[in-house]
Amino acid sequence: MAKASYKSGFVAIVGRPNVGKSTLMNQVIGQKIAIMSDKPQTTRNKIHGVYTTDQMQIVFLDTPGIHKRQSKLGDFMNQTALNTLREVEAVLFLADTSEGFGGGDRFIIEQLKDVKTPVILVLNKIDKIEPEALLPIIEQYSKLHDFAEIVPISALNGNNVTRLLEQVEKYLPEGPQYYPADQITDHPEQFVCAELVREKILHMTREEVPHSIAVSIEDMRVQENGVVYISAVIFVERDSQKGIIIGKQGALLKEVGKQARQDIQNLLGSKIFLELWVKVKKDWRNQDRVLRDLGFHRDA
Repeated sequence: MAKASYKSGFVAIVGRPNVGKSTLMNQVIGQKIAIMSDKPQTTRNKIHGVYTTDQMQIVFLDTPGIHKRQSKLGDFMNQTALNTLREVEAVLFLADTSEGFGGGDRFIIEQLKDVKTPVILVLNKIDKIEPEALLPIIEQYSKLHDFAEIVPISALNGNNVTRLLEQVEKYLPEGPQYYPADQITDHPEQFVCAELVREKILHMTREEVPHSIAVSIEDMRVQENGVVYISAVIFVERDSQKGIIIGKQGALLKEVGKQARQDIQNLLGSKIFLELWVKVKKDWRNQDRVLRDLGFHRDA
């Protein structure tokens, strides 16, 4: 039962694509719930990660990277990220110190000027720069916005992440424990399983294919022998992409299944049988009905 002085709240993680938002949340939670890739715009929905201690509970919202839209899906992703800023107790603005300040950072800072909640600047990937380069970066960002805190970290290695959590706690109000202590996400298992399959495809494909795929879990049930049966459909936009996903003699699809199966078994804690199918839905990223069917609902 939560103590009277217990703190809790919702915290958004925003930033340009590929700055390490999902990496940070997985590091904090201690388990993979958000997929990671070196390709931008990996996260498409708000991912809710739950971090719980005896003193507090933080519900993290890992938002899609804010970027220049190129489709209705891109518009959905931007709107999802910006709407999140109105729902939280604090905002973590993640910036990549190794890439340098860019137009995307400036655009996000402009959006943050209308945010009334505290904004914490999180300077990520400090393991990739020389220590003396950090102070000029801090000064550059400080001139553009009045940040509540500035915390340099390495999300990948976990450096300074504990200090970041301590800073976040300062801005949480007293409140209830929203989720059980052992719950790490409020997304259904089917959602996370679909994302883990999509992650493997992102790692194994190039160029236009990654942004043209979506994964839907069509069936998920426990069989009599205790094995969890999962049937997943990988949607692509063109026949040529279907061939790429399947690979020569089905080799790439088999490897996707092999790697995803391991992660899903770790997530579920039981053996699974994973069946993958590839289907073509032409131009699905620009079709409202298809986007809704695949779970991309625009926030109100």
